[in-house]
Amino acid sequence: MSKTLKVGLLSFAHVHAAGYALLLQGRDDVEVLTADPDQADSAPGEKRGKEFAEQLGVSYVDTYDELYAWGPDAVVITSENSRHRELVERAAAEGVQILCEKPLATKVEDGEAMIAACAKAGVNLMTAYPVRFHPAFRAMRDRVRAGDLGAVLAASGTNNGRIPIAARQWFADPVLAGGGSLMDHTVHLADLLDDLLDARAVSVYAQSNKIVHAEVEVETGGLVVVTYEDGTVATIDCSWNRPETYPTWGGLTLGIEGARGSVNFDAFGQAVSGYDDTAGKGVSLGYGADLDGLMLEEFITAVREGRRPQPDGEVGLRTLQIVMAGYESARTGQPVAI
Repeated sequence: MSKTLKVGLLSFAHVHAAGYALLLQGRDDVEVLTADPDQADSAPGEKRGKEFAEQLGVSYVDTYDELYAWGPDAVVITSENSRHRELVERAAAEGVQILCEKPLATKVEDGEAMIAACAKAGVNLMTAYPVRFHPAFRAMRDRVRAGDLGAVLAASGTNNGRIPIAARQWFADPVLAGGGSLMDHTVHLADLLDDLLDARAVSVYAQSNKIVHAEVEVETGGLVVVTYEDGTVATIDCSWNRPETYPTWGGLTLGIEGARGSVNFDAFGQAVSGYDDTAGKGVSLGYGADLDGLMLEEFITAVREGRRPQPDGEVGLRTLQIVMAGYESARTGQPVAI
């Protein structure tokens, strides 16, 4: 039987942290230890730290020093976005393999520094983009790569959801999050296009607004237009425009238009819909693939095999460059070259 891997989970700040912890805890080949020393900075009413770990049923220590003294083989970083760099650099110095939640960082220079630190330490850095592991997306990508659609001409993506501040208020903090919906929801589709197209992004035009949830400091709606070196033009609707009564957190779709045909992908379309009269809102029960589980399988397998997992830190940096060009474009009203 394979050696049990020790995996540390750093911070409960991100909404995905609990899911990752439970998935790792459920694996026979992984031992999990969590730490959340920054939990005192969380907003009132947000359950984090030791209490949250006990609720999840996962082992917990108070500090990252204690976690590293345990001797992890790998770590999963699920802190606030602006804290990714310091945690990645520490993990690299400790010589452990790293899975970092998206977006990779809130500044391009931070992303570059993270990649450099991992390269210097000889450790691998993976960016948490679970949607690219969806079987339907893989089928779509394979058709595009095989040339079934002819030359790709255009792409249209949506990643719309509820504003996540009910669970974690820092998502609307311009420093901790680095922005709003443009930062949060552009990157998943940028990653899918990075995987699907044999071309890099060369320019970005974007507009953003606060028409919905005007009470927060950051943008809550946006449209990003990305032009790739092969001439493909992609639009990404990255808005937090779903109401609180929406039956799910949101959704993600991607359509590809080729010279000889088109194909569409709905990441969360496999669901049974209904209505909860007691709660007074619709319900949606998904039955599709466990994308987080598939992503963690890639990470754990790569750690065991000593190879670079995909999507790696370079993918995370390229998608971050698109986001930051989008912010500059929204500020200036002009396209921005990458």
